[in-house]
Amino acid sequence: MKTIKGPGIFLAQFMGDEAPFNSLDTIADYMADLEYKGIQLPTWDPRVIDLKKAAESQTYCDELKGKLADKGLEITELSTHLQGQLIASHPAYNTMYDAFAPAEVHGNEPARRAWAEQQLKYAAVASKNLGLKSHVGFSGALAWPFLYPWPQRPSGLIETTFKELANRWKPILDIYDENGVDYCYELHPGEDLFDGSTFEMFVDYLGGHKRANINYDPSHFVLQCLDYVQFIDLYHDRIKAFHVKDAEFNATGRQGVYSGYSGWADRAGRFRSLGDGQVDFGTIFSKLSQYDYDGWAVLEWECCIKSSEQGAAEGAPFIESHIIEVATRAFDDFAATGADEAVNRKVLGI
Repeated sequence: MKTIKGPGIFLAQFMGDEAPFNSLDTIADYMADLEYKGIQLPTWDPRVIDLKKAAESQTYCDELKGKLADKGLEITELSTHLQGQLIASHPAYNTMYDAFAPAEVHGNEPARRAWAEQQLKYAAVASKNLGLKSHVGFSGALAWPFLYPWPQRPSGLIETTFKELANRWKPILDIYDENGVDYCYELHPGEDLFDGSTFEMFVDYLGGHKRANINYDPSHFVLQCLDYVQFIDLYHDRIKAFHVKDAEFNATGRQGVYSGYSGWADRAGRFRSLGDGQVDFGTIFSKLSQYDYDGWAVLEWECCIKSSEQGAAEGAPFIESHIIEVATRAFDDFAATGADEAVNRKVLGI
């Protein structure tokens, strides 16, 4: 078994216009002071990383790693959540998704997608240059507006969706394979990959591509009433990244999973700061350790009640307290017989 690395923290939800959250240097110092050991970088924010330069310059990557190492930090993974979303987008969302891309491709979905594809390819090479083995992001979605089967979906619609999704992703995943990096999809409502069944379909259409993997985030499964512990038993061989995020689901006579279009604070299912929700992290960390997960445990803070500053401050010790220093010997070694084949045969009477 292997010991999980951490605590790490995803910077996306903390970046802002005010110091110390407006530059990599200052936010890295801030997180290091909170005793985080790793930071996950949102590649769409130029204040954090120049993605193209990271793909083209080993020197730039070495200097970036060195600067963070001086602060006691490592890069856990790069993130292309926003760019990955643009690989597949239903026209209903095009106007909103334009905000994820440069102005010159707004209103032009094919050009926007081509930009996103290049970003993902840069991220593969940049990850290699930074010595990273895993990368995190979204899959995008073509079929999400048709989640509920009413009106009746046209026959074959989902099959067409996943065939197209796989066709768009396979050349990208091949680039990740060439660079020795796993692309870890965050299974998330709003994406065509949002649970185990959809992930399985996707991998099947990809012919089992080994670089299609999972960024495990139990919070999204709580909101779907999915067994997030059994999920680890089923898909542990594909879990290559881990977002430590809490959530709660409190159904009422008025609301269930869909939560009546309410805002986050008033939804039956909502994200919470670590320790404030219902996720059984003790069991999760045990399961992941049992299955030899040796990647990072990375806090993703998304809470509609508690401040990000308090969430970050509480997150590092929470994760640290759940990391299991795995056993290096059996607990009953003191009673070992030191038997060999001959002794075993004698014990069995054969």
